[in-house]
Amino acid sequence: MTRIQSVTKEKAPKPVQEIYSVIEKKMGKVPNIFLNMGNSAAVLKGYLGLSEAASQTSLPTQLREKIALAVGQANHCNYCLSAHTAIAQHEKIADQDILLARKGQANDKKTQAILSFAKLVTEKRGNVNEYDVAALKKEGVSDGELVEIILVIALNMFTNYFNHITDPKIDFPLAPNLT
Repeated sequence: MTRIQSVTKEKAPKPVQEIYSVIEKKMGKVPNIFLNMGNSAAVLKGYLGLSEAASQTSLPTQLREKIALAVGQANHCNYCLSAHTAIAQHEKIADQDILLARKGQANDKKTQAILSFAKLVTEKRGNVNEYDVAALKKEGVSDGELVEIILVIALNMFTNYFNHITDPKIDFPLAPNLT
């Protein structure tokens, strides 16, 4: 059962149509999550603005995708897991590294610390302690990187919750089950 009506490009108000055109040019389609966000130009603009800000951080694209996978897995968001698995593959992240990221794991210590932290923040709803932050800093994460990691976590928490509530049909190849 559909929880909310998706807003197609044809039925969208002009400001939303313009945003859809930009998304379509970048992604080749307007994914269902955005068709649901299209119910509010403010929500769509807000998400895209936050996403753009995250892309301008010092965190490499591959790391941001790994964080998205760790957060999506911790939140059991099948839509985001499928979307970010496809994006990670496009970004040349190996399938094994994608699966590790979903578990909050990585092969190098700093990425491992970041993914463990992202998973912990998600599971503890942000209520981490000084030891959790110290473990991250011990692996070389700067204060600037820490606040950028928080931004990427928050961005993904938004989409995870948005998808749980609006339940868009998954329009990416399904992410494999973890073993």
